[in-house]
Amino acid sequence: MKLKGNIVDIENRKIFKGEITIENGKIKSIEEKDCKENHYILPGFVDAHIHIESSMLVPSEFAKIAVKHGTVATVSDPHEIANVLGVKGVEFMIENGKKTPFKFNFGAPSCVPATSFESAGAVIDSDDIKTLMSNPDIKYLAEMMNYPGVIYDDSEVLKKIEWAKHYNKPVDGHAPGLRGEDLSKYISAGISTDHECFTYNEGLEKLQKGMKVIIREGSAAKNFEALIGLLDAYYENMMFCSDDKHPDDLLLGHINQLCDRAVAKGVDVFKVLTAACINPVKHYNLDVGLLQLGDAADCIIIEDLKHFKTLQTYINGELVFDHGISKIQHVEFENLNNFNTDKKQVSDFRFESKSKQIRVIECMDGELVTNELIEEATIDHGNLVSNTETDILKMAVVNRYGNQKPAIAFIKNFGLKEGAIASSVGHDSHNIIVVGVSDDAICKAVNLLIENEGGICAVSNSEEKVIPLPVAGIMSDQNAETIGKRYAELDKMAKALGSTLNAPYMSLSFMALLVIPALKLSDKGLFNGGKFEFTPLEV
Repeated sequence: MKLKGNIVDIENRKIFKGEITIENGKIKSIEEKDCKENHYILPGFVDAHIHIESSMLVPSEFAKIAVKHGTVATVSDPHEIANVLGVKGVEFMIENGKKTPFKFNFGAPSCVPATSFESAGAVIDSDDIKTLMSNPDIKYLAEMMNYPGVIYDDSEVLKKIEWAKHYNKPVDGHAPGLRGEDLSKYISAGISTDHECFTYNEGLEKLQKGMKVIIREGSAAKNFEALIGLLDAYYENMMFCSDDKHPDDLLLGHINQLCDRAVAKGVDVFKVLTAACINPVKHYNLDVGLLQLGDAADCIIIEDLKHFKTLQTYINGELVFDHGISKIQHVEFENLNNFNTDKKQVSDFRFESKSKQIRVIECMDGELVTNELIEEATIDHGNLVSNTETDILKMAVVNRYGNQKPAIAFIKNFGLKEGAIASSVGHDSHNIIVVGVSDDAICKAVNLLIENEGGICAVSNSEEKVIPLPVAGIMSDQNAETIGKRYAELDKMAKALGSTLNAPYMSLSFMALLVIPALKLSDKGLFNGGKFEFTPLEV
């Protein structure tokens, strides 16, 4: 097979008319010769850090859509399913991904459970990490979120890092806002990347201290604008990732969108493509071709070097996407789950109080970080309740692995004027998380998810909508087009109920993410992520 066009040799910073010969899935020859084709041939895009589960699609369905945008590989942390199902969940992701040509590269989740301050469905300890690291299908130790454990020499945390070093596999970081001497110690432990930088100066310090910084632009967390100014000087040590990508967003684009935006800002195209195509392959030692002689034929044909519209995608020389049509086929798989809680009563969501003030989580649109506010309490017959006028709404986290009393908190900036929204995608333990204007609405939304053993939903005074997620309570068994359409409808309903957030369900899912400051809610209570300890709701 031969491909003709403008060949983009990123490594040698060269573009030339030519012909590529592919034989047995590899590049046999690259010849410089004149041809009439004006499109561009370049290595495929690689997402340097993503949780496939966030797309609500199993890997084989994710692959169908990703190849449409020129993505040929991902560096994937199966942390989400691992918190539900443990090593069995990691194995599910690997095996399902192998049923497609797409190059999934899974890591060993380093923090399952993410903290001891929440209830997860499984534990992955250092012995499990040893076993996973010995598996050639595991490419790295995934994001070490427990940075206090690294800094304060937690023996179990350090054992996990040592097993990664033993097998000569990289260790990913996760240290939002970490600076100074603590950052230096974190890096010296062997941690090589961070995708959590949310300011230019934070990214700069991490780069200057030898870390590789991954520019993240996902459905909820968007750090592109803050960090893109670093790419010109530090492109050799930067990559692109989405981290979390909801299905409707994935249908629209992937890493190609970041290339478009970076070039539009005047960043040299070779520097952009180095971050998008080359650096992840080299850093994680991936079996992904870079359009060089003898490489696997993992390449894409795009319309131009401005908008990066993909015309064709090849993986190991196989045409997997061709002018609008994904050629990756549906595969059969078993729906694994771990859901074990009974339906709730409205009274379960009461919070008896006489307090005049309460701590409130301030949700920041497009950010994982939150603020802690002190606000006036609204009390009705001794019960702390939502106040739609001040936009301080009751939220709850319900343990889905056992029957426990729901944890209650309050949140600002969701904007709901009616009903409730809920999700069993609640990073990292994936308990049920809900925000609503009344205890009745909250209870109705929670029970809808319990009936379906996982999903996302919205309830109003007259309507209920739910997307079941039968795979671990976090992924669908449907295709992206079906889920993307249904998710867009649910998103529209949440906004019709009053939500002013760009991605209300993605933002909701992160309100239980304890490892990101400042104030979050787990199934065990309100949590101060800066001090890493529980804090009372009442002031």
